[in-house]
Amino acid sequence: MSNPTETSAELLERLQHQVALFARRAEQTRLGGVGKARNSMDRAAYLLLNRLDREGPMGVKALAEAMGIDSSTVTRQVAPLVDTGLVKRTSHPEDGRAVVLALSPRGRSRLDAVRDSRRQLMAEITDEWTPQEREQFTELLSRFNASLSDWHTGVGQRDEAEGGTGGETGGETGAGDAGGTAGPTGAGTATAGDPQGA
Repeated sequence: MSNPTETSAELLERLQHQVALFARRAEQTRLGGVGKARNSMDRAAYLLLNRLDREGPMGVKALAEAMGIDSSTVTRQVAPLVDTGLVKRTSHPEDGRAVVLALSPRGRSRLDAVRDSRRQLMAEITDEWTPQEREQFTELLSRFNASLSDWHTGVGQRDEAEGGTGGETGGETGAGDAGGTAGPTGAGTATAGDPQGA
């Protein structure tokens, strides 16, 4: 509970500490789900497949823009998904000369299994929560992720304006998200800058 006499600085200190604990515990538990699908898909792959599932076939550039990362990062992250048959390259439905990325039947099946696994994990973790508490937490986490995404975007724009290299600006997959763990956004909550979640 919050202390009525707590200063703004003290509250922000508690907030940053809880975020740090959350990040560490998410890393430790690898919030990937339960059962056979646990840890079967890293966060970057999960978010890419989700985007293709929701929005349909997309080119690399459009996919990068939608996810808030650069095209080279998308190309690197999608390559193993194509190699393993989870994503397929196909012709654009309106422009046969253009190549787009699409979720394959195998990719859809894997994504469905991982989603079910992660929903089950969220149900177990929040088993003693009320539906209202789950909704409130999801909304606040969505807002936090959106604010964090906006902050990263602003940093990248400032770097570019100053002649530096903004690089990957966080976006949906976050910094250093080429693999490893399924983070908090993999749990069906909204992702950064995306109110509908991953």
